[in-house]
Amino acid sequence: MQAPKAERIPHPHELHGDVRSDDYYWLREKENPAVIRYLEAENAYFDEHMKPLRPLQNALYEDMLQHIPEADEEIPAQQGPFFYYSRINPGQQYRTYYRRRAAARAAFESAPEEVILDVNALARDGEFLDVSTVRVSPSHDLVAYLINRDGTDRYTLLVQDLKDGRPVDAPIENVFIGGSVAWDATSRYLFYLTVDDSQRPYRLWRHKLGEAQDVLLHQEDDIAFTQHLAKTRDGAYVLLITSAKTSSEVRYLPSDNAEAEWRLFAPRRPGVLYELEHWNGQFLNLTNDGAENFTVLAVSDQNPDPAQQRPLFPYDANRYLQGILPFRAGLVLSGRSGGLTQIWVYQDARLHTLTWDEPLYTVYPRSNLDFETAEVLLQYQSPLTPKTDYAYDLASGQLTLLRQDAVRHYDPTQYVEQRLWAKARDGVEVPLSLVARKDALDKTPAPLILYGYGSYGINVDPAFDPARLALLDRGVIYVIAHVRGGSEMGYPWYQDGKLMKKKNTFTDFVDAAQYLVDAGYTAPGTMAARGRSAGGLLMGAILNLRPDLFQVVAPGVPFVDVVTTMLDASIPLTSLEWDEWGNPADPEYYAYMKSYSPYDNIEAKDYPHMLVYTGLNDPRVGYFEPAKWVARMRELKTDQNQLLLKTHMGAGHGGSSGRLARLQEQAEEYAFILDKLGIRE
Repeated sequence: MQAPKAERIPHPHELHGDVRSDDYYWLREKENPAVIRYLEAENAYFDEHMKPLRPLQNALYEDMLQHIPEADEEIPAQQGPFFYYSRINPGQQYRTYYRRRAAARAAFESAPEEVILDVNALARDGEFLDVSTVRVSPSHDLVAYLINRDGTDRYTLLVQDLKDGRPVDAPIENVFIGGSVAWDATSRYLFYLTVDDSQRPYRLWRHKLGEAQDVLLHQEDDIAFTQHLAKTRDGAYVLLITSAKTSSEVRYLPSDNAEAEWRLFAPRRPGVLYELEHWNGQFLNLTNDGAENFTVLAVSDQNPDPAQQRPLFPYDANRYLQGILPFRAGLVLSGRSGGLTQIWVYQDARLHTLTWDEPLYTVYPRSNLDFETAEVLLQYQSPLTPKTDYAYDLASGQLTLLRQDAVRHYDPTQYVEQRLWAKARDGVEVPLSLVARKDALDKTPAPLILYGYGSYGINVDPAFDPARLALLDRGVIYVIAHVRGGSEMGYPWYQDGKLMKKKNTFTDFVDAAQYLVDAGYTAPGTMAARGRSAGGLLMGAILNLRPDLFQVVAPGVPFVDVVTTMLDASIPLTSLEWDEWGNPADPEYYAYMKSYSPYDNIEAKDYPHMLVYTGLNDPRVGYFEPAKWVARMRELKTDQNQLLLKTHMGAGHGGSSGRLARLQEQAEEYAFILDKLGIRE
């Protein structure tokens, strides 16, 4: 079967005295039947070339099924008279939300289980489905949830009576995917955020149950800013956070007075980020104002004048603070130090660090719903340790094991985890997290998969993945490169991999790959690279920089046409990205972005095997970016390696929505990678 060839229609982009050729620009015309025919032809080509690998894919899928827990259950969290939790039951694709009426955890098992919402009952065969938010009212008799069936960020808000399951009021459309719904204290009002034409959350509304006409409270007209809704942990205030990548401001409203005026805490300032919490009569302000790795300031809630704020504890530049979790009995903070996640407890004017035994781990607060409880739920995991839930007692300081995921057919003593450090070309030490079977390290150079992301300050932490065991048991070494652009080493690590320093992300990854080769872990002929979304941009960049270092590369929903997308504010979320990548309307940013944009830098040379995924309804990275990229790659590349494009015609950025369907897609990608690394069933 011949590879599809997209028609070339000249479309030059002219800006700043420069011309960029874009013969595949027409592929953005989603309503054009020729575009759909081309994508379907690519899917048919994909299916044809994947047929020989279906036995390997099926074997991987069955191995994954043998390792993942039969049920995926959250640890129950207390809120008032109930414990709330959710579970994906054996054989099901989606979560079911439950609660039990119990005064304490000791009484939980004997209490009857009550279904709040069964997402499986909402599913339709073969269709995308996502329920992104489930919010039970403070009165515990209503549930609000957000549902979507096309993979975009436009969700529908529904309210249901928990006593009889009947809907309450008409559905509300165009609500943002998440962080967009909050109850008032009386359970008579809902606040929600709707999106504009670019799917940016920009309007705050108040809905009174039983009334048809909602009230518009605030509209954000600056297209570089979005809105986010939250409540303080004690439930005293509803918060409206308006933010861009480098600036934010917060408005607050007493939750027991839904029709009162919202008050602005401090106006936005360039370069200053902050977020609020409320604790013991004070507003707590987590901010980078004068503190690059963030600090906590406190001010009385009776006179919340920002000029009167004082540090709650001394600032430490080696401690990157990312979250505040107040309880009546103490304050829990989350963040990072030494390249790993950390938990601190603040009590009696002292800050205490929780410590862990393994060299690699990830720990973070779970869903803690009740302000009055002394029980803080934490989840711990590592590349070798399955998800483990603990309760930390604020009164005694004792850590109690509640539950660990039951991973079948797994012996952790057969595996090893390591923290490695690769020296980047500018001398910076880049942390790597490695996991493998012990016997794989005895047979080096070995097949190796290198994963990376490196944008938005988002971290890829060393966590447990039961599905990954199917790779490790086939002799694959798995490594995460914690490149600049994430914030693994603190907020400056993020700043050193964005805007005019973005190339550090790409060269860090290349230098990490070269280190793994030089150290004897692997070789170019047995190394693969994976990354999704902005990590897909990373994949596109390293393909142009050092295609010879990799045997196979798998970019998922890749952001590869940087300049064109950043120039088009009509594309969803583009305007929100200028603080991350720069605005190419500025000649300096234009030249820098063009110099690394994967689509603009494809050359007539050999490239590795490639498997590219995208979704037709993706609001974050338009399907046309990877489609154009693959079309141009087919036109210019000089090798005979496989280049496959799969477009999910009914989904968005995350691929299939069901748990088992996602696992099938993961097995499909792994089968392609393993085959190219010479591992076949």
